[in-house]
Amino acid sequence: MTTQIGTQRIVIEPVTRVEGHGKVTIHLDEQGKVTQARMHIVEFRGFERFVQGRPYWEVPVLVQRLCGICPVSHHLCAAKAMDVIVGADRLTPTAEKMRRLMHYGQTYQSHALHFFHLASPDLLFGFGADVGKRHVIAVAAAFPELAVQGVMMRKYGQEIIKATAGKKIHGTGAIPGGINKNLSVAERDGFLKDLDQQLAWARGALKIAKDYTVENLAKIKDFGSFDSNHAGLVTADGTMDLYDGNLRAIDANGGRIFDMPPAKYIDHIAEEVRPWSYMKFPFIRSLGPERGWYRVGPLARINVAERIDTPEAERARQEFMSVTNGKPNNITMAYHWARMIELLHAAEKFQELLNDRDLQGTDLVVQGERREEGIAIIEAPRGSLFHHYRVNDRDEVVMANLIVSTTSNNEPMNRAVQKVAEQHLQGVAEITDGLLNHVEVAIRAYDPCLSCATHAMGQMPLVVELLDHEGKRVGRRCKGVAESVAG
Repeated sequence: MTTQIGTQRIVIEPVTRVEGHGKVTIHLDEQGKVTQARMHIVEFRGFERFVQGRPYWEVPVLVQRLCGICPVSHHLCAAKAMDVIVGADRLTPTAEKMRRLMHYGQTYQSHALHFFHLASPDLLFGFGADVGKRHVIAVAAAFPELAVQGVMMRKYGQEIIKATAGKKIHGTGAIPGGINKNLSVAERDGFLKDLDQQLAWARGALKIAKDYTVENLAKIKDFGSFDSNHAGLVTADGTMDLYDGNLRAIDANGGRIFDMPPAKYIDHIAEEVRPWSYMKFPFIRSLGPERGWYRVGPLARINVAERIDTPEAERARQEFMSVTNGKPNNITMAYHWARMIELLHAAEKFQELLNDRDLQGTDLVVQGERREEGIAIIEAPRGSLFHHYRVNDRDEVVMANLIVSTTSNNEPMNRAVQKVAEQHLQGVAEITDGLLNHVEVAIRAYDPCLSCATHAMGQMPLVVELLDHEGKRVGRRCKGVAESVAG
């Protein structure tokens, strides 16, 4: 569906391929130049308030209701914060490895879901492809083997989660101080039986993402791209670690900004509020809000890490970094390649952990000196996730603060929207669905989970509006809800 400048309405379906709902507004001046482009988050999240007054041991189960896509990340991050509350400074080997296996299962299924179901139509059919082809059903029709592969990879990750957390969605496996079950021999053997196929599929997915990026580098290197700071967890020697470690931040040239333990995050990270979005805008305190915004997620994690501790993923990381001669990669569309490196890394971690007999151990929980405050950071599939809680002497949560991965990527996504709008919508006489999809492609590269970063109340559409220099609406597109409901 198309519209000419000057018309009042554009309505195009189906729902865009992100988790959650948002709104994009684009402003033009008299010459048709883009003067402002914003991604508005129109959902409201209240979980920091919901958990107040609840006993601390409920929190790992409660907060994962933020999302049905990445509940494991919230479950584990809250559990890690509660480990601090109960004085569990060091978990048993069985508890830590079970949690890690759960976490890699989450990373694996989430990355497979995004790449094959949400992003692949853009990569396989082109950014401007007809709307009738830009969905997973069309992918299944044109590339049936890829579609099956994506489904089976996600299923494998979900079964890992079920075996470690008790349920595929909103499990209960991680508890303050440890875990409530181990992995049986039968469960282990079932996963090992299918692991070679998963590794082969992960290698194939990585090749697709790498080949796409390299072959289209001239076209995509400037698409919604810009220099930025990056942040992600690393171990003491700079190895990427998705479960634990210090948070490292670097600038666009690779210079170190900080390398801090989670408990010190409040000294280094602040959050800005803007009136047009329910989602906050985090920034690095020492740089201020203008220069201190940063990216998180697969691209950032590859950039901040000095190595990956599984051999195939490390070779892939080195090849990825060679594109930019070892400097940080600031190409927004390179998120997909980085994501598939992590997918392979997760599969390699399955192989390592499933062959570790500690997973059959029976020493599951520890505790120590009770504390009033707990802070944890974990690498969710979409980036660094912060959980911070205070608990009173009646075991009730009295303060909670969550900085979700997509929140940290809020400013970068807005900049990507601005740049793509300038590159593809500026001065055009006709706004096509394909052109508008370019804006969404840039957002999808970050794999945002707007449901995590906010909390939905009611039905909220994705709306793209085009305004002229006087602020009059000259174009409108609603997705996922009728125009009469969107208002």
